[in-house]
Amino acid sequence: MAAISKIATGNGHGENSAYFDGWKAYETNPFHPTDRPDGVIQMGLAENQLCFDFIEKWLMEHPEASICTAEGVSKFKEAALFQDYHGFPEFRQAVAKFMGKVRGDRVKFDPDRIVMSGGATGAHEMVAFCLADPGEAFLVPTPYYPGFDRDLRWRTGVELVPVVCDSANDFKITIDSLQSAYHKAQEANIKIKGLLITNPSNPLGTFMDKDTLKNIINFVNEKNIHLIGDEIYAATVFTEPEFVSISEVIEEVECNRDLIHIVYSLSKDMGFPGFRVGIVYSYNDTVTSCARKMSSFGLVSSQTQHLIATMLSNDEFIDNFAAESRERLFKRHKYFTWTLSQIGICSLKSNAGLFIWMDLRKLLKEKTFEAEMDLWRVIIDEVKLNVSPGSSFHCHEPGWFRVCFANMDDYTMEIALSRIRNFMVKNNETMVPPRNKLLRRTSLKLSLSRSLSRKMDDFIMSPSIMSPQSPLVQART
Repeated sequence: MAAISKIATGNGHGENSAYFDGWKAYETNPFHPTDRPDGVIQMGLAENQLCFDFIEKWLMEHPEASICTAEGVSKFKEAALFQDYHGFPEFRQAVAKFMGKVRGDRVKFDPDRIVMSGGATGAHEMVAFCLADPGEAFLVPTPYYPGFDRDLRWRTGVELVPVVCDSANDFKITIDSLQSAYHKAQEANIKIKGLLITNPSNPLGTFMDKDTLKNIINFVNEKNIHLIGDEIYAATVFTEPEFVSISEVIEEVECNRDLIHIVYSLSKDMGFPGFRVGIVYSYNDTVTSCARKMSSFGLVSSQTQHLIATMLSNDEFIDNFAAESRERLFKRHKYFTWTLSQIGICSLKSNAGLFIWMDLRKLLKEKTFEAEMDLWRVIIDEVKLNVSPGSSFHCHEPGWFRVCFANMDDYTMEIALSRIRNFMVKNNETMVPPRNKLLRRTSLKLSLSRSLSRKMDDFIMSPSIMSPQSPLVQART
């Protein structure tokens, strides 16, 4: 049998990560409220499913957005015929306008710099291909999205060098940590071509303030390396302060704009991962030209371009959608984190993203990544929840887990929370001597019941939760 390429058969995809193993556990035994109530609940997928009713209502009112309706069929031939890799002008204009709206209209984007790709995955590979040769590297602050190991490395031969961030300062990026990682790479004869930041952060659910971004821009200018800003969660910021984009900061500081590049998509902000709408926005003319040629390998379908152009050009819809999405994310996040806090589970303070960074360090039998994986297997196999261990995000401290909260309906969320609650009760029982277990079990359950009942009543009556869209209100109706 003829051999096939080493790239294709190697481990570059990163599929042997616990991050993907959790997905496999879910796919083998997926939760269903009636058909498989004991199945695994998917909490490892960062999807935004909270506003589909809002979007579907708009689609029903605007059938012309689809070329497969009587109202939109006049656009069918145009969409079905060959399109070059620039994309429809109206699509690029609508996306550029939306990117500005997401950033509070504090900055404008040039439609001629909008380059399409097959989702953020394709966009990241495209940027890596344009900026670095095989064996060269990008700095990436930890913890970071596990898919970066695939997206930037697998087919490009580019390496990733971690910038270690820790919980002592809430995993914030510091110049000292950047300098340390840069110098270690130099000592290892690794050429650093750029710095990749995710802002807002996946998995932390936090974003960088303006001063931090200014420091980062000064750092890349000093080193003459590129800065890639992954801003795919820009519109998921649900409480103040407002999100700050790289595109805003470069208006205020002196820098070489040829070094600045933004990756964007509609997968998280709009909840459209299936549409595979990825965007590369570079301030470098050469990179823009090169990326546009590469987009031939991952174009957005003409049908999707037409739908997105129609939708994003509707200012009233976009304004209402953005406000509604923020409100629903805020309420879901508040209820989710509040419920966990009542059973002794903390998480990193956050106000963005579709997940929380859950702290289970106190449940580890020892402070090792082996103990973290042991705990993760219990959560997967016994609690039947697919949460993602911090080690799969290259976190340098064991005991952290990413938990997604926006990819399920209210009923499934309540089931997931009840499983976590039962797990915590059981775990607390194992930590006391046998002769005290019966008393402890009764006391703990009574205490939890009283506390949850009292706190839940207070929570329900808070003005910010009494909306009909509240997950708690909907769960009880």
